[in-house]
Amino acid sequence: MDLQLSGARAIVTGGSGAIGRAVARGLAAEGARVALVARDPKRLLAGADELRRTGADVLAVPADTTDDAAVRAMADAVVAAWGGIDVLVNTAAQPATPTPPTLEELTDAAVTVDFDTKVLGYLRCARAVAPHMRRQKSGRIVNVSGLNARRTGSISGTIRNVSVAALTANPADELGPDGIGVVVVHPGLVDTGRVPAAVAYQAAETTSVRRLVTVEEVADVVVFLCSPRAAGITGDAVTVAGGNRGAVHY
Repeated sequence: MDLQLSGARAIVTGGSGAIGRAVARGLAAEGARVALVARDPKRLLAGADELRRTGADVLAVPADTTDDAAVRAMADAVVAAWGGIDVLVNTAAQPATPTPPTLEELTDAAVTVDFDTKVLGYLRCARAVAPHMRRQKSGRIVNVSGLNARRTGSISGTIRNVSVAALTANPADELGPDGIGVVVVHPGLVDTGRVPAAVAYQAAETTSVRRLVTVEEVADVVVFLCSPRAAGITGDAVTVAGGNRGAVHY
């Protein structure tokens, strides 16, 4: 299937992370131009160089998504280079901890950092690209959240991921008449090669397929949702976790 992404102008935040890099590779493989965004310039440039070696058209734009001025400058830089923005994939977030703090241990500061980086960070990026997408009457925004939106176990993780789902549904209604789709993807624990064996085994037992999904499997779904082929999907959540064993969602 041709995903109709050839020449598309895509922004991937969290571009130095495992999922961000995999999504960028997937978009580039479909012929999209990719602007990688991350706050660590060294890791960002390394990721951009790796992608360029595949022949992709890549921009590396250092930006911290907790800084609204930096986010707006990032969007302006992409428009200046390519004339517009067709796709935004939000993946920038604080890494989840293998053992989340208990209620008594959880600090206001930890929740604030989680919320500022992921929820408000995604909001800042969507707000910066929306005017450009409105003008061209088309666009796709994919917010990568997490299965904690549907599970207990991490208070801060659930708060931020449920909030991202809300941040998806509301803009989808507002932007839909302008031809812009907004979707949230909930990965489960992803096999990055760095997950401790005991944690991976325990998490795999909660899936229908009895294994962790890979970053490539997550990226494949995200890339499809970035495409015009997914125009019928908006305001909703797609889970990529190998099945959420024992739960029924409808």
